[in-house]
Amino acid sequence: MQRYFLAENYTPKEQYEVTGEPYHHMVRVMRMNTGQQVYLAFQNQLSIIAEISAITDASVILKEIEKEQQEKELPISITIASGYPKGDKLDLVVQKGTELGAAGFIGFPAKTSVVKWDAKKLAKKQQRLEKIAQEAAEQSHRQVTPIVELLATEKEFLEKVATYDVIVVAYEESAKQGEHAQLARILQKVEKGTRLLAIFGPEGGLAPQEIETLVAMNGQLCGLGPRILRAETAPFYLLSAASYQLELM
Repeated sequence: MQRYFLAENYTPKEQYEVTGEPYHHMVRVMRMNTGQQVYLAFQNQLSIIAEISAITDASVILKEIEKEQQEKELPISITIASGYPKGDKLDLVVQKGTELGAAGFIGFPAKTSVVKWDAKKLAKKQQRLEKIAQEAAEQSHRQVTPIVELLATEKEFLEKVATYDVIVVAYEESAKQGEHAQLARILQKVEKGTRLLAIFGPEGGLAPQEIETLVAMNGQLCGLGPRILRAETAPFYLLSAASYQLELM
C-alpha cells in the first residue's frame, strides 16, 4: 500500500483532500481509482489508512478507514551530522539512514572536508537530499520524513549542536584505543523523547581542534566497535545499535 506524507497535523475529518505532488503520484503515476486505499502520514507522527472516495482534476478526496497502529519511529530522536564527504556519499547516508530511523540529517563543512559548496549548490543539494529522504520514508513506511539541513559555516553547525540533549561524537582514536562501551552506556541511559545528535567526520575524520570544541560542549567521544568504518558506514552502525538497544532489547 502506498504511503503519502502530508504537510499538516492530523485532526479527525470527514474527508481529506490531497493535492500537489501526492495527487500527481496517485493519479498520474499509480493511476489509482476510487475504492483504493493508501496510508496518509501527518506531521505529528500520526498516520491513517484512507480510502479514495473521489478524484477531481486537481485533488484526491479520501476518507479515514482506521489509524495505523504499529509504531515505526525510534523512541529517541537521532539526528545524524556528517562532515561533508566526497561524491554522492551523503545521498547514501540520507537514504539508508532514513530507512534505519534517523529523525534528521545535518551536513556541515568539517576542517578536513574536501568538498566546497557555495550557497547555490547547497540549496540544490538540499532539495535532492530532501527528495531522497521522502522517498526512503515512504518505502520504509516511516511516520515522519526526516529533516535535512545543509550548513555553510562551522558557526551555524555549533549553534545547532548546542540545542541537543545528548551529543555523541564518533571518534576514530577511541576505536583504535579499544574503547567500545561508551555508546552502549549512553543508549542504556537515554530516556524516551531524548534528542540525540550523532556527529561523524568526513573521510579525513574530525580534526583535533574540532574534537576539543565538541568535548567542551559536552560531546561524548565514542568508538564504534574494533573496526575503522568509512564516513558513510559509521552512521548506519550507530542507528542499528540504537534500534537493537531501544526496540529489540
